[in-house]
Amino acid sequence: MEHSLKCTIELLEEEVSALRELIEVARMVVSTLELDQVLLEILTSAMRFADASAGSIVLYDTVQGGLTLHAHQGFTPEFVLAERWEIRPGGVTERVISGGEILFVNDTEDNPLLVDPIVIREGIRSQACIPLKVQSRLAGILYLCDFVPREFDRERMKLLDVLASFAAMAIDNAQLHERTRLMAITDALTGLYNRRYFQQMFSRELNRAKRYGNPLSLIMMDVDDFKKFNDTYGHPLGDKLLGSMGDILTEALRNTDFAFRYGGEEFIVLLPETDFSSALNVAERLRESVEQKSVDEMRGIALNAVTVSVGVVSYPQDGETSDDLLNGVDELLYRAKEYGKNRVYYRTMGEKP
Repeated sequence: MEHSLKCTIELLEEEVSALRELIEVARMVVSTLELDQVLLEILTSAMRFADASAGSIVLYDTVQGGLTLHAHQGFTPEFVLAERWEIRPGGVTERVISGGEILFVNDTEDNPLLVDPIVIREGIRSQACIPLKVQSRLAGILYLCDFVPREFDRERMKLLDVLASFAAMAIDNAQLHERTRLMAITDALTGLYNRRYFQQMFSRELNRAKRYGNPLSLIMMDVDDFKKFNDTYGHPLGDKLLGSMGDILTEALRNTDFAFRYGGEEFIVLLPETDFSSALNVAERLRESVEQKSVDEMRGIALNAVTVSVGVVSYPQDGETSDDLLNGVDELLYRAKEYGKNRVYYRTMGEKP
């Protein structure tokens, strides 16, 4: 009797402890929009509940159909090296995505579904794969793993349902916040960042360049004869042209570069840690890209290719303040227009800033 009472008390204490932990996780979910921080906390709790040796949380890309790793514990560096995971037809993950229910793999070496070779190489022998759903939409998957064959405690999985709900809530909140943030800093017509965000980024990157002694370059470009284009073809096609400029710039630039719609038909490209010579190459590439690709973009609409005039400046050779650099690149842009358009203009070595 005494032993039975003691066991009951211990079980109740475990449940109370688990509930307290769930409450802490819930508090974190509603108090922060740092998605990866929340997901790591949820993963840690889930691994503890399931007594799992390793685990991960991936987010599902509904557009491209891939999975992106956001939280992980207990794996080798090689296993988590690829941040993006593909979905193998006929595999465990595909079953979770299509079925929308928890899937248990008691032994990866004796399983009717295909198991990713990366999982086998890692030595994972058992898995609990838990879909993270926002209403009926799959937002991600929680994987709990062990390196020995085992059956996961189904009663413990009930607690994981609650954690999965918290994870889905965190994902939804963070993604909504990110969409709202992007709307505030993005130009709706071109998909590029807007002028207000340029002012923030330029100040930040210029301060960083000064602090670490790195170069920084600016490219400003303006669509040639845009008013004439609008008058000839109408404002809807003018908007189409500006939208195409956004696509062309995004495709042509590196991930570390930033493109902005500065106003009207004027665009700015911010190139951190880029010296003048490299910036000049980028400017020429952009100018050529606009001229060449606009032919396809405007096929059947405009008779001639669209061109841009471009100015280029670099810190520190062309100025050390934001005003110096902005005024300088603006002046060079209009010199490019004065000297015939469809060209890149920059200060020669003999000119003073």
